[in-house]
Amino acid sequence: MPVITFIEFDGTEHQVDGESGMTVMETAMKHNIPGIDADCGGSAVCGTCHCFVEAAGDLPAVEPQEESMLGLRPDRESNSRLSCQLQISDQMNDMTIRLPEFQM
Repeated sequence: MPVITFIEFDGTEHQVDGESGMTVMETAMKHNIPGIDADCGGSAVCGTCHCFVEAAGDLPAVEPQEESMLGLRPDRESNSRLSCQLQISDQMNDMTIRLPEFQM
């Protein structure tokens, strides 16, 4: 089971155990991590679960719907992802998720 370290924009860190089958967004919501709004509930149609993945090993490719939502972010970086599209598995490495200053 991977450990996920969420880092808020102000530097506050939260470490939680990831559960296989859940997404990074669901994990953040379960543990009341501030900085992920998840307005659409994980459908990749709002972009309010944007994050920056700093360490995780191999991740699934960005699908077209996620790409279109990330394209709306003025703060997009090469490691930007929607946390609702990152499914956790027992084979994943520990990961660090940095949260943006604001969600749109």
